Amino acid sequence: MQCPACHNEVASESAAFCNHCGAPLSAPAAGTVPPEAPPAAPLTASAPPATSTPPPAAASSGLSPNGAAALAYITFIPAVLFLIIEPYNKTPLVRFHSFQSIGLAVIWFAFWIIMAVFGMFLSFIPVIRTMAIFLIPLAYFVFGICLFIMWLLAILKASKGEWYKLPIIGNFAEKQANS
Repeated sequence: MQCPACHNEVASESAAFCNHCGAPLSAPAAGTVPPEAPPAAPLTASAPPATSTPPPAAASSGLSPNGAAALAYITFIPAVLFLIIEPYNKTPLVRFHSFQSIGLAVIWFAFWIIMAVFGMFLSFIPVIRTMAIFLIPLAYFVFGICLFIMWLLAILKASKGEWYKLPIIGNFAEKQANS
């Protein structure tokens, strides 16, 4: 059985859609005449022979834009890859969530460095040293929980295809995605 749209062979006789182009395989309506193939050009020494199969279609990546947007938050590595790889770097939703994921990773890393330096300076002050032993881990915990909740929320919203903007980072990501 051949697909009426792309004329490729269909794997199963009971298939409802073409496995190559996705066109419906329903029988043509009564009274309609299927389109005729154009007449073949005569073979000459300079012209290549005409083929009945069309050129191959562009390969599909298999990953939806929503899936790619959500996957961009796993680490900053997929986010950078989605900004480089061809079909995703043209999709505004994927670009937005990739830039937002990179921004979130930068904020998380910057906070970690700032708290480490701040804790080191506080350890040199004898009076504050005992207080710093409790305050620095508490600050790590509270800020870490807040970032973790924002990260999970961003993944869930991206998987639904929503443009959820995180505070401060979201505006930057939106500007970068639309440029």
